Amino acid sequence: MRVVIAGGHGKIALRLSTLLSARGDEVIGIVRNPSHSTDLAEAGAEAAVVDLETAGVAEVENVLRGADAAVFAAGAGPGSGVERKETVDRAAAGLFADAASAAGVRRHLQISAMALERADDPAVGEVFAAYLRAKAAAEDDLRARDLDWTILRPGRLTDEPGTGLVYLAGHTERADVPRDDVAAVLLALLDEPATIGTTLELVSGDTAIADAVAALR
Repeated sequence: MRVVIAGGHGKIALRLSTLLSARGDEVIGIVRNPSHSTDLAEAGAEAAVVDLETAGVAEVENVLRGADAAVFAAGAGPGSGVERKETVDRAAAGLFADAASAAGVRRHLQISAMALERADDPAVGEVFAAYLRAKAAAEDDLRARDLDWTILRPGRLTDEPGTGLVYLAGHTERADVPRDDVAAVLLALLDEPATIGTTLELVSGDTAIADAVAALR
């Protein structure tokens, strides 16, 4: 399988690249910074240097051409402001989906976030509210497309070692989940067509990842 990951230098993306390459898949990670190529190579991925905030559809389509699946794992990051939540978390997601459609890449996974309804809560702050609204808009945009999409909403991300045990469902209460387990779930979702057209929430639990994904059939 040839998989293109937008936001290829992100913590989840690098973990997913390692898992994919370990089983013999070809991985291309889209990055903005050329210096990140070394980290991608260590994870078994090839870097494609493209700035998703300024690129056109044709440039991204060129990277996606010939791929079997596309994964949107990009994000503006915790240190960014309101403007970059819009240009990365929403607009870049739409650009990536446009390019996937143009390239004929139907399988499409998008990493989102839980509790998007909290955007209207004054307690979350302006920047985080903008992030939640951008993620919600990106979800709505993807659902309207003729792609084989799956949206994954992880809970609070940690760098603790993965346990391989999760709770995966259409809705659950927000809780922690290691990035290791998020990457492993993404890998399993890529291989499970029964999850096409679903929005799933993920936190740590007591079910093995393979069993949690199989239960969605």
